[in-house]
Amino acid sequence: MLAKIEQLLQEVKGLTAQNPEELEALRIKYLSKKGAINALMADFRNVPAEQKKEVGMKLNELKNLAQERIATLKEAFDNQDNGAAELDLTRTAYPVNLGTRHPLTIVRNEIIDIFSRMGFTIADGPEVEDDWHVFSSMNFAEDHPARDMQDTFFIESHPDIILRTHTSSVQSRVMEVSQPPIRVICPGRVYRNEAISYRAHCFFHQVEGLYIDKNVSFTDLKQVLLQFAQEMFGPETKIRLRPSYFPFTEPSAEMDISCDICGGEGCPFCKYTGWVEILGCGMVDPAVLEANGIDSKVYTGYAFGMGVERITNLKYKVKDLRMFSENDTRFLEEFESAN
Repeated sequence: MLAKIEQLLQEVKGLTAQNPEELEALRIKYLSKKGAINALMADFRNVPAEQKKEVGMKLNELKNLAQERIATLKEAFDNQDNGAAELDLTRTAYPVNLGTRHPLTIVRNEIIDIFSRMGFTIADGPEVEDDWHVFSSMNFAEDHPARDMQDTFFIESHPDIILRTHTSSVQSRVMEVSQPPIRVICPGRVYRNEAISYRAHCFFHQVEGLYIDKNVSFTDLKQVLLQFAQEMFGPETKIRLRPSYFPFTEPSAEMDISCDICGGEGCPFCKYTGWVEILGCGMVDPAVLEANGIDSKVYTGYAFGMGVERITNLKYKVKDLRMFSENDTRFLEEFESAN
């Protein structure tokens, strides 16, 4: 029997068929109920006991090989191009439109690309966060308004678990596990308990940046932001820094860019000031460094944060924030050339 099995193994290895009809004949010859392999299976009862293990293994090898070879040949015939397969009578007569990237994705990727070329790496973190990473580690006072239910979404069963209100929580997580130099940007979606309107939404997207090292100064921050503004909005763009307040930076500032519509002359878009606000920034407060395990006597740093929707509005003049989340294909098709 072993000799017969070996002979069939060699035959099966060389099986070929020119058409489906020949293939079906081969299947019947080897794998049908009256085929050669089943005949050997039926004769297996006559094999001496001491040979059953060896013969059984060879029979299984033969059967598996035959099944695989027949299946391979069948797949080759199924995949052959033919006129009938190319003509899909159920297909619509109209061209199928290709999808496009969302405008927020286009702008976010452009922001990431600019800062990546300046040496920043991407850091990510959870959207469902704890109070420490969102507020306490960022120097928010216990009675800060941002901790109120009117401003933040809390998880009902866990009062210390919230939907993050900014991606500064990612900065905290990076500082916890890293020592300077640290140079990261943190893109992501954030949530705030606000009424939805043309100018506000309960969720939006941010890109925040953090750089910590020895001898980092406000001049370094200004130069990085100027470079970003001119790459994003054009080489003629000017910036202006105005004093502001944030719990996690000191000193703090808000940055405006010269209006690219009127060239700084004044128009309805910039409310006739010639300037448009795009982000907040400042030097990292020493209390934030210490809270996250970094020696503020050795290291300094700067941080900045911007809304992706805000930048997208400036680039594409989108007047209603709700359009970004309504999935209106007519609106999305306007950005095909920007992909």
